[in-house]
Parts: sequence; C-alpha cells; structure tokens
Amino acid sequence: MFKKTLSLICILSIFGINIMPAIAGCPVQNEDKVICTEHLNVHKNAPCNEVTIKTTKKTVEQGNVLLFKFDEKFYSKCNQAGTIVNFTVPEALYTTEGTLILPCGTKIIAEVTQIEKPKWFNKNARVNLIFRKILLPDNTCIDIKARPFTKDYKLKEGPWTTAGKLIASTLTLGIVGAGAGVGFAFIPTPAKIGAGFAIGIPVGCGVGLALGLITPGCHYKAKKGEQVYAVLLEEFSVCNK
Repeated sequence: MFKKTLSLICILSIFGINIMPAIAGCPVQNEDKVICTEHLNVHKNAPCNEVTIKTTKKTVEQGNVLLFKFDEKFYSKCNQAGTIVNFTVPEALYTTEGTLILPCGTKIIAEVTQIEKPKWFNKNARVNLIFRKILLPDNTCIDIKARPFTKDYKLKEGPWTTAGKLIASTLTLGIVGAGAGVGFAFIPTPAKIGAGFAIGIPVGCGVGLALGLITPGCHYKAKKGEQVYAVLLEEFSVCNK
C-alpha cells in the first residue's frame, strides 16, 4: 500500500501537481496576486514612487522616498558609531490613491554607522545613518534598509549654518579689531579715535573672515521634530489588515 501511494505521488509530481499540503492537513494557500500599482507623493525627485498592492500585502518599492522626523535631540559631537536614533512619521502615510501604508504613531529605528568629525577649512561633520526597522502601533516590526536622501547619503549642517559661523567669526574679531584700533589711537592722540575705528574694523573683520574660513566646520545638530527624507535601498512590505 505504501509503495502504491508513493508511486502515485511521484506520478502526480511529474505532471506538476502538488498534493503534499493536502496530505499534511494544511490548507493550500492562494497565490499572492498583484491587484494594482499605486503611488507615493513624498518627494518630487524620488527615484521611484510606486507601491504594489497585492491580495495580502502592500509593497513599497526600492527607490521610494519617505519622510521621518527625529523623536529626540541629536548632536554628532556626543554620539558615535552604533548609536541608536529614534524617529517617527510626521503623519499617516497614504498613497495618492488613498491606501494607508504607515499609520500615525509609526516609529522608525536607525543606527549611526559612522561620524566624520569636522575638518579644517570649514568642512562640516557628516553623519552616516541607516534606517533599519519600522515599528507599527500594533507592535509589528518590519525590516527596512534606507539612508538619508542627500547627495552623499549623509546628514550634515546646511550652508546657512556655515554662513552663520563665518559671520559670527567676522563680527567678533571685527569688534576686537575696532577696540584695539581705538585703544592705540587714543593713547597718543584722543582726537584720532575715528581713525582707530577706520583701521581696526577692516583689519579685525578681515582676520575674522580668514580664521572662519580655515577653522574646522560645524558639528551636526538636530532638534526633536526636525524632518529628514530617507530613500529606500530595498523594498519592504506591510501586510493588509
């Protein structure tokens, strides 16, 4: 009897018929079919904006850009590789067609992989970060792989912060130069205070600008709630409820 049964299974297998799930008492699962393709509208320059809607899940394709926000303050000077950084979604994420992808309250877990310290000649610090997990409000955990959506996939201070540092350096030494010029002018001839200002301010500002240009750049700082775009390096799926 056993030999006959085994022979029957082999014959059916040749014709592509699999009866093993039925023999094991397991229900045969229907194929996860594609229903349609929908779209995200998070960033206009995203490499991809497609979401594949299937019978059992929604797949956010590689190249989509998502928006996260810091759930805590971050300062590159006080962190190192291996630091875990928490993010959240600013609001529920829907496709343009109206399908919910990530509900409000979704958390994102990221890990610092490297911090490049500020360098001379005003080069700002850079933070290498990888987004690793999505934690839904129902405690479902989804693996993801994403990086900041910047030119070099790193977080760093913008040009306005660098400009502010240069202005501060220029003004500070400009004031010092003005004070020094007035002092030197006042000692021999009090009437030449104006000349002291005229000489001290340009010299001080020039020195301040020069020092600001060659000194190390700024550390990266982020306030709680500051937003960051992230590009998916791999697709991820969310099960339909």
